[in-house]
Formats: sequence, C-alpha cells, structure tokens
Amino acid sequence: MDTFNKYVTALKQAGDWAREAAGLRHLKAFTPELAQQYLADCAAQGIGQKQLDTDRNALEFITGKGALERERALTRGELHSRAYSPAQIRLIAAYQSERNALATELAWRAGLRAHELLTLQRAGEARASSHRHWSPDRFLGRDGERYIVTGKGGLRREVMIPHDLAAKLEARRLEAARVVSDRGITYRQHYDIGGGNAWSKSFSEASSRALGWSHGAHGLRHSYARERLQELQGLGKAYYPAREIVSQELGHFRGDIVEVYLR
Repeated sequence: MDTFNKYVTALKQAGDWAREAAGLRHLKAFTPELAQQYLADCAAQGIGQKQLDTDRNALEFITGKGALERERALTRGELHSRAYSPAQIRLIAAYQSERNALATELAWRAGLRAHELLTLQRAGEARASSHRHWSPDRFLGRDGERYIVTGKGGLRREVMIPHDLAAKLEARRLEAARVVSDRGITYRQHYDIGGGNAWSKSFSEASSRALGWSHGAHGLRHSYARERLQELQGLGKAYYPAREIVSQELGHFRGDIVEVYLR
C-alpha cells in the first residue's frame, strides 16, 4: 500500500474513533489535543511503532506539521498486565504527599485518568454528556457519591466515589475554582489534590521507591477494570455485558478496548 492510501486509511480510522469518543462529524474538527489522545489510545492498545508514526503523520495534515508528539509503542513486556494490587497501591501512596496520595486512591477507586483528577465536580454542578446513551447498570453493586469528570474529547461522565473517600475529597474543596494548566490544556480545578502530569510523575517515582518498578499511573485504571469486571461477574453479569459496563465507567464506548486493561 502506498503512502497516500496508508494516510487515507489512518484518517478514516481516526475519524471513526473521533465520532465515537467525542461526537465529531468532520475530521477538520480534530484538535491537536484530541489527535494526541487518539495516538495515546492507539499506543495503549499495542499498535506498533510504524503504524503509530503513520497515524501521526496523517493527522498532522489536519492539525499542522509538528503539532503532535511522537507516541512510543509499548514493548512486549509492557503489553502484559499493568494492574497493581490493592496492597501495592496503598504502599505506593504511603510514599506520596497527602494531596497526591488522595489523588492516587481516587484514580484507583473511580478509574480516573491523570487529567480527569483536575476536572472533578459535584454531580449537581455539571452533567454527563447528553449525546451518549449511558447504561443504567453503571456502578451496579456500588455505593457512594457521584461526581462528574471531563475525559477524552471533552466527554463528561459520571464516576462513583465511595462515601469515605468523597468525604476526604470534600475536605480539600477550594473556596473558589483555580485555573491550572497541564500539557498545554487549561482546567478549572475545584479540589486541592494532585492531578495531570505532575501527579503522574509523582506516582511513578513513588512506585519505583516502594516497589522497585513502575507500570505508570495509568496502571490504576487497569486495576479498576480488573476489580470491577470481577465484581460485576460476581453479581451475575455475563462477561460481555460486564465488559460493556466497565467500558462506560472508564469513559469508553467499545467493550473491546477494555481487553487492553484486562491483559
């Protein structure tokens, strides 16, 4: 396949992802931030370096030459499970500051991405995106407080935070939201907790000190997915319906993406 056809195929796949993840109807609406998120998703799914580079080059026809960072393909070893055990997570948190340790527990217990920690709002202050059909079985078997986070492509979703953890979060609520910047994107933060790249770096450093290795902060979402799937199956849900529920709770709408978290 020549370069032109490779780029056409890459842009079609990116467009399909954008329609599903962000409701975009036209490729020209692809922002550099959204394109970078797409490339990161591809890398997380084990896409090879050659294809990642092709996708990046194709997307730069839309976002501008040099607008996107090169995503590194995962090695064979990294494609194995990145999930942490509860004991490992608690040990890692013990090596972090209070605000970063709280962020670590929130990311684990609610399945949050690093930047989503910066977007936490009470459910009464924001609403989940209305262009999606949300399963009524989300959070089945769980009890807690519902919050709203803004994820990839601006998708807003509900997350469930256990009551005790929500109380710790509310104790760190800011009197007025503050503007923070992470990876060139601006957020309005309502809680004095870690988040974004700074927290992610803190987590990796703490993991290296506590365990001698690190799978990265994204491994906490792997932990959430594994635990939640087992929980739902224990409640009588068959594998594929349970996988769909976990997918939505993580901010995806494709059950097969969850397989990446379950390796």
